[in-house]
Amino acid sequence: MTEPHAESLLFDVAPPPTPVERLLHLADQYTQHNDALDLLLRAADPPAPDAHAASAQRLATDTQSAIKAIQAERLYESVELTETVMRLKQLAFLASAAADLSVGAARELTALAPEAAVSCAVTLAAETRRRRWATAPAPDDRLSAVQRTALAEIACGHVVASSSLGREFTRSREPKVLMSTLRALETKGLAERTAGSAYAAYVGGPPLDRARLTSAGITALASLIDSPPAGPSAAPGTTPRPLPATAQVIARSR
Repeated sequence: MTEPHAESLLFDVAPPPTPVERLLHLADQYTQHNDALDLLLRAADPPAPDAHAASAQRLATDTQSAIKAIQAERLYESVELTETVMRLKQLAFLASAAADLSVGAARELTALAPEAAVSCAVTLAAETRRRRWATAPAPDDRLSAVQRTALAEIACGHVVASSSLGREFTRSREPKVLMSTLRALETKGLAERTAGSAYAAYVGGPPLDRARLTSAGITALASLIDSPPAGPSAAPGTTPRPLPATAQVIARSR
């Protein structure tokens, strides 16, 4: 067997994630952490006091790493950038503090972390673009406005899926993410479902499937954050949530 030339291997190495991509991945980590705590709190047996400690401490470390990645970009200081870093430092502090608390108290500290991390990604993308490019990139025509909004809602940890009587359905906040939209994103390789990872919709019910972004989905969302819309800003029949709604920032016309 012929060994590949050493130089050719260099082109097979994936580029490191951008700071925006790191923040979107961080949001997913917080969502997984919160889901795990929800399941612990609803388990038949009470959880061990430190069952969540390692996960919380890992989140604190990863959040600090994301902050260092942003600082390594050496962007000019601005109110928006300063506040973004400050919010991330607060998330790191809350995650670290959660490691020393009970599962219930720890869950409250990181409840809003996924959406906060995505919001920071939106601000960072806009600030980076404002300093390095005159205009935002053209929207990806392969994704409709509804699909773009759905990516953001999934990133925020707002979307779960389940089935009943042979029919699949989704549960999400406004703007609604329909099952047809989730399936379309899955077909494109941008989203996936983790079976039984989210707490049930009602007491005694089965765990739900968490919708998550794939690596390709994170890259896609990072590339279109704060870019011009390709069409209607929300699915028909939905009412956009008031700001700060990350999906509305993404779909906003500039």
